[in-house]
Amino acid sequence: MSLRLPPSTIRTRFTIVRSVLRAAVADRAIPSDPSSGVVLRRPRKREAAMRIPDVEAVGRLLRAADQPFMPFIALCAFAGLRSGETAGVQLGDIDFMRRQLTVARQLQRDGRAVAVTPPKYGSEHVVYLPDGVLGMLSDLVADTEVDRRHGNWLFHNRGQPWHNNAVTHRWRTTRRRAGLDTVRFHDLRHFYASGLIASGCDVVTVQHALGHDSATTTLSTYAHLWPTAEDRTRAAAADLLSAASADCLRTEAI
Repeated sequence: MSLRLPPSTIRTRFTIVRSVLRAAVADRAIPSDPSSGVVLRRPRKREAAMRIPDVEAVGRLLRAADQPFMPFIALCAFAGLRSGETAGVQLGDIDFMRRQLTVARQLQRDGRAVAVTPPKYGSEHVVYLPDGVLGMLSDLVADTEVDRRHGNWLFHNRGQPWHNNAVTHRWRTTRRRAGLDTVRFHDLRHFYASGLIASGCDVVTVQHALGHDSATTTLSTYAHLWPTAEDRTRAAAADLLSAASADCLRTEAI
């Protein structure tokens, strides 16, 4: 079975190998660098590589998911959590009165065990949940016994948080039922970010919602989704034309 690695990974590994070969040439261990002349495939631009599912696709995934997994997908798609952060949610992280969730940890695979670590880049943050997601979480808590003896994990198997393999199995099963085998978990996070941007949220708002360490990180990932100056100018001109046309019609009516 062939293994396809992303261009960035290939470039990193190639750089390491090339440095070893060049050191060997300098030490006269080999006569020449066999990597000389190798041309690497250019990495795709973020906007070209990014895949964002549409609303219809996310709806199909939700309908295809079983009860424990539906709110898991919803937290990724409508709160922007990474899959490890979602797996690490505990009951006490949810404030149903304030309609918010504190992202305080993530679960990572550590061999055969599950390691509890801070969120990526130490990005503890609060996300504000829509009522529909809160309803799913409330139903999950009511239908599933949250074992208070084992950390109040929201997504668990007999008190133990879902292992990475358990999440992956459920995700693949859900995708197959929905007929969307190419959608990745992280695409749901892109879906959430693109929705915030389309609704007019500024960079800092999106940064905080996603738990990025800086606005620079947000812009380097999603800058291509914000409307350009040309887009804003065109939209403003369209609004002016609409207002002028309406005024013209009123004048003719008089």
